[in-house]
Amino acid sequence: MAWLWLVIAGLFEVVWASTMKLSVGFTRMNFTLLTILGMLASFILLSRATKTLSLSIAYPVWTGIGAVGAILVGVIVFGDRLSLMTWVFVVMLLISIIGIKVTTGH
Repeated sequence: MAWLWLVIAGLFEVVWASTMKLSVGFTRMNFTLLTILGMLASFILLSRATKTLSLSIAYPVWTGIGAVGAILVGVIVFGDRLSLMTWVFVVMLLISIIGIKVTTGH
C-alpha cells in the first residue's frame, strides 16, 4: 500500500507544479488554490508512504515521479521542446525510478 501512496503523491507533485505555472506567479487564485491543495495532498501521501518505506527510497522516487511527470506535462500541455539528448536523460531517470522500486524488495 505504501508504494501506491507514493505513486499518487508523485502524481500530486505533478499537479501542483503544473497549477503553479498556471497560477502566473500566484496571481490567479483558482490555480493558486489548486497548487496549495496539490502540495498538501502530495506531502500528506508522501508522509503516509514513509511510515513503511525508508526515506532513502521514498523521497527519490517521489521527486523522480514529479520530475518525469512535469517534463511530460511541459511537453504535452505547455509545448516545451526537448532535445534528443534531454529525452535520453529523461528515459534514464525513468529507468532509475523503476530500478529503485525493483531492487528494494518491498
